[in-house]
Amino acid sequence: DCAPVSQSVKMTFPARDAKRPWKGMKKNEQLKQVDVYWYDGGIKPMLPEGWPDGKNPNDSGGGVIFHGTKDKLICGCYGVNPWLLSGRVPEAPKFRRRVEESHEMDWVRAVKESPENRVEASSNFNYSGPLNEMVVMGNLGVRLQSLNRELLWDGEAMKITNISDSDEVSIVKSDTFTIHNGHPSFDTQHD
Repeated sequence: DCAPVSQSVKMTFPARDAKRPWKGMKKNEQLKQVDVYWYDGGIKPMLPEGWPDGKNPNDSGGGVIFHGTKDKLICGCYGVNPWLLSGRVPEAPKFRRRVEESHEMDWVRAVKESPENRVEASSNFNYSGPLNEMVVMGNLGVRLQSLNRELLWDGEAMKITNISDSDEVSIVKSDTFTIHNGHPSFDTQHD
């Protein structure tokens, strides 16, 4: 088994109650539905209207586009070099502790501190656990794509709710391509 050469996945997070409301949220405010699109292996998203000609969306090994109601926020891998498509300067409130090194070293620092004086790591398990769940769910979607359906995930039960034991997954064993009399021919073998 190995990861695919490239993939694209869409994950939809329905409207829901905020489990951990953040500063500025109104009491009982619901989080809106969010669609997350993941691309890798050279597959790139359609760039939004107004994207600067010749600007590479890959910054420091990746790129993120947040489509907001007022603007589009773009940044590189791990949030580096944020900018707004409109040309305005992003002004993020600094209400969270800033990590000056890397998130890995921030985690190491937190592990070494005594429990009574520990400053929580920015990448603590309350954050990184659900993030990992999302990434694994995307990989599962790619792995189960031969089911030809949207997969419905129940995070509380940690299971997909719309597949059964009788569903069969088709995995490509070999895929050859030849040309006969000028016409392409595919021979795909499945397990």
